[in-house]
Formats: sequence, structure tokens, C-alpha cells
Amino acid sequence: EVAEASNSAQALDRFSDSRPDAVIVDYRLSDGNALELMPRFKQIDASVPLLVLTGYGSIDLAVQAIKEGAEQFLTKPIELPALLVILKRLLDNERNRQKQLADQTREARDLLDPFLGDSTAIRHLAEQAQKVAATDSPVLIQGETGSGKGVLAKWLHAHGARADEAFVDLNCAGLAPDFLETELFGHRKGAFTGAVAPKTGLLEVAHRGTVFLDEIGDMDIQVQPKLLKVLEERRFRPLGEVDDRQVDIRLIAATHQDLTLLVQGRKFRSDLYFRISTLPLTIPALRERPEDILIIARALLERLSAERRREPVSLMPDAECALQEYTWPGNIRELRNVLERAVLLTDRSRLTRCDLCFDLAMTVGTFNDDSDLTLLELERLHIERVLRAEHGHVARAAARLGIPRSSLYQKIKRYDIDVSRY
Repeated sequence: EVAEASNSAQALDRFSDSRPDAVIVDYRLSDGNALELMPRFKQIDASVPLLVLTGYGSIDLAVQAIKEGAEQFLTKPIELPALLVILKRLLDNERNRQKQLADQTREARDLLDPFLGDSTAIRHLAEQAQKVAATDSPVLIQGETGSGKGVLAKWLHAHGARADEAFVDLNCAGLAPDFLETELFGHRKGAFTGAVAPKTGLLEVAHRGTVFLDEIGDMDIQVQPKLLKVLEERRFRPLGEVDDRQVDIRLIAATHQDLTLLVQGRKFRSDLYFRISTLPLTIPALRERPEDILIIARALLERLSAERRREPVSLMPDAECALQEYTWPGNIRELRNVLERAVLLTDRSRLTRCDLCFDLAMTVGTFNDDSDLTLLELERLHIERVLRAEHGHVARAAARLGIPRSSLYQKIKRYDIDVSRY
């Protein structure tokens, strides 16, 4: 769509009203010239590309136009197909710039501070992480579900020597051995039934960068020796290939389980455990550092308000007391869910205790009445409780449970749970 203007004053009005994607301006205007007009465009919106056309082209004039912010300085007469090509390139460049800004904003938003708080436990973790980040050895992050293991992994990558390289993550929970193996190591075409095209494994994608394996305690024991080979020999073999490939990665692993117990139960290889636990980091549960709860809550509210482009949201004293009294079995992830739900459902700028909806069924110690249930029955009951709390939203329920959405769908199918009734 084209908006026309016959002079500078009209052009400024049109520019302010429509905020165009690009401006084509003739050098000579009835009430001035392009060099006088361009700074005023830039004051309104500096991101809009400007093209200057003139029948009186000179090197000095072109230099002046570029200094004032013109993207292109073209001499008339100009062929319309050529103008279209130039215009398209300028618009593509601007879209790419905006996309990069969006990516940077998203990365900054996603890269939370894993050390929010003043407690002794979190300060100790910060000191340990500072030392660990500078090394290239494997790191094992331990902590309860929702405590921020993934956030800490990204922080370690961002503050390490490989920060400019790829960060690739994979959640090992609930993945079948074959699927996990092909995700990690890749395969060649025809390696197995259904392999209609070659697949590059995540290890190869992360060459020179970082691989983050979340819930490594759930990794199938058949895959574990192949991962150990990568760590010890820096090589692997894609499925169906005959030659090994060299790879240079740093491994960060995380788990909410006690790997020593899994080793004793022969569900986790001791040699892999000793290899990945060179540098162990333990994230304290939120209930173990109650003095940090309000600090984290305020930071989350600031972020949630910014993401939704609404006025800042704060906490009333009764809401602060409610947050500190709760035991937070889901840790920081649950805290964010509670605050996000309150922000979404409340128009007020200050949250009260009534605005906070806790899932008391998840609190530690509430399963006493279920002591006669089998482990499978208890799992089904817990899944139903979380789905009810999230009103049947599978993605949010999966995040709350700390498992991939695909794994939750498998469990829903296995237990024949009717999500629609929630």
C-alpha cells in the first residue's frame, strides 16, 4: 500500500499516522528538501529505511544524504524493476534486524539469574558455579523438579569458554532407547525401518559447544556406554555408519534423582556416574531457603508484567505471607505458575492472598490417605491432580510434573485419563 504526500508537512503527517515500512522521498520538495526532512523522520521512528531520489546527483549530495540516515541515494530516472529490487532488499534487511532484536530479547528473557536470593545456600552455589563455569569438565546439576537446573545449565554455558557456540539440550525422561540413541548420535538413511532420510545427531550439532542432558538418571542403560565413549574418547558412531566421528563437546547433566542409589540398583553405570560427577552442583529446594522466596517472586512479577505489557504488579503483605507459608513442592517453576495465573486473572496492580491459587494436594505430606495405593495408582492420581489444577492444559501440566509433553501424553493414554473433563 502506498501513501502519497506532496510536501514535507504532509509527509510528516502521513509518516506519523501510518508508520510505513519504507519511505521514498524526492530530494527537492515544494517546502524544503530531503536533507531537512530526514532527521524529522528519524525522530519519529529511526528504524524506517529511507530512499532518496534526485535528478541532480552528486557525490557530495550523496554523502550528505547517507549521513542524514538515507539507506539509498538514487539518481533519476530510475527503472521501476530496479527500484523494486532495492526496496525489497531494504525491507528484508529491516525484517532480519527486527528478528535479531526479538531473538536477543527472548534470549535475555529466557536467561534468568539462577542465583536470585540472599540465602547462604544460594550464595554458596553461586561461588561454586563461578569456578565451574571456567572449566571444560562435565558438570552434574542435582536438584528437585522445578528448582532451576535448566536455568543454571544455560548460565554455565553463557559464562564459559564455549558461550559463542551451540547450546543443545535434551530431556532423557521417558524416551525409548532407540529414539534417545538416534536423537543423540543420529543415523544414516536406511539404518532402520522408517529411516527414510539421514539425521544429524545432537552431539554433532553441538560440536565445539555444550550438550545439556536433563534427567540423565532416566537414560536407558543400553545408551549409557555410548555416551561414556563420547566423554572419554570424543568420538561416536551414528546408527548405520561404519566409521566414527570426532566431536568436541562439554557435557552438563542434570537429575532430580539420587544417582548413587541408581548405581547401587544397577540402573545407572558407575563408570558413567563417576565421569559426569566430576563437578557436582546441588540447587537447594525453595523451601530450604525461605528468605529467598519474596526476592524471586518480585523478580518473576516484574518479568511477567513486562512480557504482558501491563503496569508493574506487586504483592500485598497478606500475599507475601501466603507465599512464605507455602512449602513449594514444585519449587521455582510452581512459584512462577502461581504468580502467572494471578497476573492473568487479576486486573489489579497489587495481588492479595485471595489472588494466589495453590495446589495444596501437591504439598509434601498430603498423600497419607493414599498409602495403600500401588506406585502406578499413585502416579495416576498425581497426574490427575495436576491436570485438574491446570484445567486440562497438558503442556502446563507436563511442565509442572517436570516431564516432556510427549511423556505425559503417553501416561494419559496408558491410564486412560479423560483430559476433557478437567
